[in-house]
Amino acid sequence: MSAIILESSLVHYEALGRGKPLLFLHDWLGSWRYWVPTMVDMSSSHRAYALDFWGFGDSDKVATRYSIPGYVGQVELFMDQMGISSVPIIGHGLGGIVGANFALAHPERVEQLMTVCTPLSAGDIARSLSGYNGGENPAKVILGRRLKSYEEVDIEAAKTDANAVVQSVRYVMGHNLLDVLEDLEIPVLLVCGREDPIIQPPSDEVLESLSYNVYPFIFETAQHYPMLEETSKFDRLLRDFLVHKDNWDEIEVKDEWRRRMR
Repeated sequence: MSAIILESSLVHYEALGRGKPLLFLHDWLGSWRYWVPTMVDMSSSHRAYALDFWGFGDSDKVATRYSIPGYVGQVELFMDQMGISSVPIIGHGLGGIVGANFALAHPERVEQLMTVCTPLSAGDIARSLSGYNGGENPAKVILGRRLKSYEEVDIEAAKTDANAVVQSVRYVMGHNLLDVLEDLEIPVLLVCGREDPIIQPPSDEVLESLSYNVYPFIFETAQHYPMLEETSKFDRLLRDFLVHKDNWDEIEVKDEWRRRMR
């Protein structure tokens, strides 16, 4: 286990591979661990980092930091400590929101952004998550029987401080991510699972309103964890995005996934 101290608080992280850095940010359910298959795949060409937000996994439980601004600050401190000047960010759920807000606050430090199953507005969040008031294991309470079970998620979610979920979700419910995306100029790839019962994919009306630099891809049979449910397809999509960030046609022609056209 790797850990650093940021502003007197311990932050757990893991890193694999060598080369250009990548930063993976996790969801409300779980921690860095479910990124491992994708990190391993990327490690042949990149230095892949994944950290645990405060209140999640093996990072310290610091209740005063359980907000999107708190996690944006954590990412900034982490990158400074690791000597990372700029990086592509891949964020899932909560991690996607943090990544987008970090890019807005520090546009020079984010080269491109991939969000995965990330709510664009409060209405996209299922009641099981938006109304969550605590529980021994957030994954079991929020997911129930509606999603496939993943050991990587269940084990790590059991370590979560429920207040970290409650407080960060409360913050998200009062802010619209679409407003943030409108102000970003970097390439942004929105990845959704058509069958996701936790985060609803964008409507056609929302897709039509997206800025020129924001492109949605929908995995038609995936739920909330496409990186685990369709690992090889997800990893290939990420690789293509990293290489062809300025030429979307090179990604669009792939037949392993379907792009939701506007």
